[in-house]
Amino acid sequence: MLRGACLEILDSMSVCTVRLTAAALLIATRAGAQAPQTSNDPFPQPIVATEGSITVRFVEFASIPGIAGQAPPARMMLLVDEPGTRRMFVNDMRGPLYSVSYDGKTVTPYLDINAANWGVSVNSTGRERGFQSFAFHPQFNQRGARGFGKFYTLTDTSNTTPAADFKPAGGTRTHDSVLLEWTAKDPTAKTYDGGAPRELIRWEQPFGNHNCGHLTFNPLASAGSRDFGLLYMGFADGGSGGDPLKHAQNLSSAFGKILRIDPLGSNSANGKYGIPAANPFAAGGKAGALGEIYAYGVRNPQRLFWDRKTGNMFMSDIGQNIVEEISPVTAGANLGWNEWEGSFRYLSREAVSLENPRGDDKVTFPIVEYGQLDPLLQPSSAAIGGVVYRRNTIKQLSNLLIFGDNPSGEIFYVNADNLPRGGQDAIRRVLLNDNGVSKTLLQLIKEKNAAQGVTPATRADLRFSEGSNGQIFLLNKGDGTIRLLVPDPAK
Repeated sequence: MLRGACLEILDSMSVCTVRLTAAALLIATRAGAQAPQTSNDPFPQPIVATEGSITVRFVEFASIPGIAGQAPPARMMLLVDEPGTRRMFVNDMRGPLYSVSYDGKTVTPYLDINAANWGVSVNSTGRERGFQSFAFHPQFNQRGARGFGKFYTLTDTSNTTPAADFKPAGGTRTHDSVLLEWTAKDPTAKTYDGGAPRELIRWEQPFGNHNCGHLTFNPLASAGSRDFGLLYMGFADGGSGGDPLKHAQNLSSAFGKILRIDPLGSNSANGKYGIPAANPFAAGGKAGALGEIYAYGVRNPQRLFWDRKTGNMFMSDIGQNIVEEISPVTAGANLGWNEWEGSFRYLSREAVSLENPRGDDKVTFPIVEYGQLDPLLQPSSAAIGGVVYRRNTIKQLSNLLIFGDNPSGEIFYVNADNLPRGGQDAIRRVLLNDNGVSKTLLQLIKEKNAAQGVTPATRADLRFSEGSNGQIFLLNKGDGTIRLLVPDPAK
């Protein structure tokens, strides 16, 4: 996730120097010079810092406990509403899953998937490994339904004894990733009361980064619709850098894909889950293509989210060293990686091509993207989605697609009804109103750390989640605090 190559560049030259170099290349190209049309910063005009910015009030909604003897604070990845039991749930990458009351006042340990009795053995080494994501079946609280009591976790594990269902094209087996199904006897119970999980899928991981991704059911799918009860998984390309194993464009590989399965089905190769007939490659139209694939050509997809008005699906994908992106996702879409990084031909960790951007009509390009060297984002950046806000509660956010930058904690928006066609020109900031002072999330985390008496965090590790009424929650890994965006007080 960290931009190693960019950090090496910044050790030897300033951001301004990098931008001047990129600008010089563009000028030389336009003048007809023979300079190579490449750049490590294809967006020489930075994201505007003040024009069009929105400031939104917030409250500290809930505090998630850390793990005794382990630093840092809770490594939160996801907050999920479970409307049937009128609770929300949030995970810590190290293994715990907590329930959170709708008022945020009660936080209760629900399950620790790393507990010895489950045999999962969560591998949470480093920044990118651990308990990645979870999702509750939409029938979780419907007694008599097939999905009753069932929820799913996606985690990295140190237990590599079982044979993997999906193997990489090379590399060394560093750990595995597993999709597990848990079944609660009583979904309303304070803590998980079911048995050991059932393993649905196991991946052998070739590198220690780009592990797993996001689990979610389509929140817009109603009972009886074709998408109801189908589980989406954003799954990264297997790691290292630049997709050296060429997974993302390989339709016979489960890495670098958005997958869609029926967790209650059985027509997969291992017989433990189903492959929906409506999946784009399920009918065998392309030789060797996996039926589980919904879309392909992704690097490190961190969040899948939908627009409740249009039904459109979006993805945030962390770039290599140059471009971060938010992209639309449709069935069978090729999202470009590693032939493209955003709208530009991928050449290496040091450069993309400026020639013929968005020049392949068979590729789905981003709606919005930004450069990793932007001054607002230093010293590192990584895109994270996102919410399409179709409510009127916070009026200044209505009809905006909201996303952010993971390390810096910057929050951005674009118009959801007039989506851009790539680039960063349309990007504007969302700042947080702290008693009349506009701040970024990272600033708030650092101030909270000071009050907690701990070393201030150097990055936010921002995540977005939605509540039961479309509320926007901000998660982070720096101070254990869940923040809720709220409307301005009535005047």
